[in-house]
Amino acid sequence: MPTRFHMPDANLAFRWAIVVPASIALGWVLQHYHVPAAWILGGIVVSAAMALSTAKELVMNKHLFSFGRGFIGILAALPLLASNPATLSAYILPGILITIITLGIGVIGGVLLARSQAAISTQTGILSMLAGGASIMPLLAREFGADFRYVALSQYLRLLAVSLSLPLVAHWLLTSGQHAPDNATQAHLDQPWWALLAVILIAAFGEGIGRKLHIPVPSVLGPLLLMLLVGTLAPPADFTPPEAVRTFAFLSIGWMCGGSLSVASLKSFARQLPATLVFIVVLLLGCAVSAWPLMQFLHISYFEAYLATSPGALETVLALSDEGGAGPVVVAIQIIRLLGVLLIASALPYLRKRHKGAR
Repeated sequence: MPTRFHMPDANLAFRWAIVVPASIALGWVLQHYHVPAAWILGGIVVSAAMALSTAKELVMNKHLFSFGRGFIGILAALPLLASNPATLSAYILPGILITIITLGIGVIGGVLLARSQAAISTQTGILSMLAGGASIMPLLAREFGADFRYVALSQYLRLLAVSLSLPLVAHWLLTSGQHAPDNATQAHLDQPWWALLAVILIAAFGEGIGRKLHIPVPSVLGPLLLMLLVGTLAPPADFTPPEAVRTFAFLSIGWMCGGSLSVASLKSFARQLPATLVFIVVLLLGCAVSAWPLMQFLHISYFEAYLATSPGALETVLALSDEGGAGPVVVAIQIIRLLGVLLIASALPYLRKRHKGAR
């Protein structure tokens, strides 16, 4: 998909001078009231308002945007670094089965969505329905030439539905006695200067290195794989990016999606909204049903199984897991599924080419 970073706009600096502080203010308010994906939503709302009111796309600086999305790849790698390989291997078989079920629902739902809505391509439909990695999917969609605006809005709807329903369901399960009392607390690691420097360098140069090595989706997988490599080889340390750059990374995703919206694209999304909501409900129900055999197979509570199979909202899942005393199964299966989502999403262009070549 050709980028449009070069489009001239005499008032661009003035528009950004309004969008940046307004996005930060709205994001802070949304976060204060515990709205899911507050910074991404703040960026979407403010940049969309600017793009729609001026009838001009809000063009982002190419290098700043690349730097911001580099941190998204780093953030996706952190749960993998924090996971114990022995724990992951113990749950790998049920994790793969749950991943297949969840991805199957997402892929089938995405294909059916594309067939029922002429304006949605197959890649767009699948990326909008894949559960997990909501902040990554719009980047993948842009990389693949899919409709990243629709993907972002659909993924946010799914994230909102999961984040709002999870605490309610978890509260009901906990009051019903469905919890595990033995939860291990995670050791806190220090963040030396070299760890912070490594994070900044990976965010700045990860995409370029990924492109030179011909890694699929280098904008995301380049920083992600580099972070995994550095985190594995380096001494134990906290590689979490500072809050300010995490905020910038999430805002940049919101700006990318909202700043390119138009009245026509919003009308198109509104027409497709009923079908999108139906598939999100099917995804939620399918994951809830798949928790039952997982509970029986691993001899865990339904509370743990439900959190392990929840389609996204990883931060909410981990917070509820800690509060309810859930065991390592929740993190392990969520991480295994995250790997599956990244693999299938990254392979979409190649699968599409092979499918076209076989016809």
